[in-house]
Amino acid sequence: MPHRRRFLATTTRSLALGSVALFIGCGALAQPSYTVPLAQLQEMVATKFPRSVPVQGLFDLNLQAPQLRLLPAVNRLGAILAVDAAGPALRRSHAGTFDVSFALRYEASDRTLRAHQIRLGRLDFPTLKPAVTDLLNAYGPVLAEQSLREVTLHQLRPQDTAVFDGLGLQPGPITVTAKGLEVAFVRKPPG
Repeated sequence: MPHRRRFLATTTRSLALGSVALFIGCGALAQPSYTVPLAQLQEMVATKFPRSVPVQGLFDLNLQAPQLRLLPAVNRLGAILAVDAAGPALRRSHAGTFDVSFALRYEASDRTLRAHQIRLGRLDFPTLKPAVTDLLNAYGPVLAEQSLREVTLHQLRPQDTAVFDGLGLQPGPITVTAKGLEVAFVRKPPG
């Protein structure tokens, strides 16, 4: 009986790997992929905040963990962050929001998915004078880049990619879908 179970387990594993290899070898239309749900992304990004971003010695922006949203129509993620501005140039603390969107890239050195190509929507501070808000929005793209550049949203574990590694595949294009991020696996370059 133990031999039979071992035989069945080995056969099942071999069939699964063979099916994946056949699927890839036949040039099927769909690529193998790995999906990361929005909740998992939200959990990982929350560990990177709060963050403080100084603005030329005038004040600091203290950013709280962003609320992520999927933007599949433009293949990006959006984020709204609660932000607090305080410092010598402001007489008191001012609460506001920071709206951004960004693309994603894969970093092979540590198997992470990271934010890049960050675009600022708007910094909004209802209690600040319009001229100060305009000044903040002028610095906005630089502030967005400083505060979110290369933020890690997910880290692939070796077991997440083991079958694909064995088949000579590596993470490739990242697509934002209604379910989360879909990481496609493509053939590793020769060499």
